[in-house]
Amino acid sequence: MIETISELAALRERVSQWHREGLRVGFVPTMGNLHEGHFSLVSLARQHADRVVASVFVNPTQFGPNEDFARYPRTPEADAKGLGAAGCDVMWLPSVETMYPYGVEATVHVQVPAVSETLEGAHRPGHFDGVATVVSRLFNQVQPDVAVFGRKDYQQLAVIRYMVRDLAFPVELIGADIVREANGLAMSSRNQYLSPQEREQAAAIHRCLQAMRESVQAGRTREAVEAQARETLVTAGFEPDYAVVRRPDLTEPGAGEGGAQVALIAARLGRTRLIDNLEFMV
Repeated sequence: MIETISELAALRERVSQWHREGLRVGFVPTMGNLHEGHFSLVSLARQHADRVVASVFVNPTQFGPNEDFARYPRTPEADAKGLGAAGCDVMWLPSVETMYPYGVEATVHVQVPAVSETLEGAHRPGHFDGVATVVSRLFNQVQPDVAVFGRKDYQQLAVIRYMVRDLAFPVELIGADIVREANGLAMSSRNQYLSPQEREQAAAIHRCLQAMRESVQAGRTREAVEAQARETLVTAGFEPDYAVVRRPDLTEPGAGEGGAQVALIAARLGRTRLIDNLEFMV
């Protein structure tokens, strides 16, 4: 039976008790409105820990002025049920006041340089400041030994890895594989904004990523691959923010460079902004 905790003192007492018993604590941060992708993160955390905490908190500091904070779905009862079935022990459900005791406008911010300023950071200014700020607070609140993040938010994971190393958080980070629907669409809470027709149309993003991988592996230049990907997305009815090939640290690979690379796409379909990526070797 999952336990829901909303008071910080109670959370800290529960986790301290587990640590006194010598148990390893896993953590999965979420914004709620959970789906099978989230539950797979809990299952993975369970493989690396004796007890698992999942947070459900819609974080106001990572939404831009024209983004969907107000309409972001909040489904705590369904979330608790799903988390319990996935093997989660505690759902951490803090209020905005608990997370930001001085208020959102007067809060201490965590900023991660370089990796947070490109791609998503360029299109959503301040987004990763909000992510780093809330994740650092969650790490301090939960005190986990291991934390699991999905690879769908590839740049987010890179930002958090940088922050954990730079601030010396004693947390092991695990990146979980992307969970996809039958047509290849990466699972996301925002998929529910898609109409049935758009949901099928959105599968073109994954196909585009696969084509980018194959083109790079075939020796086409990065610039040509990116240009073709943008053209493909526009033809399929998307408004792309970017379609790029990068090294794992999100810097641009040189001409003919081999090794690990990743194709990343962000594109709008109707009212919905979708992101996805595909890691590969050259």
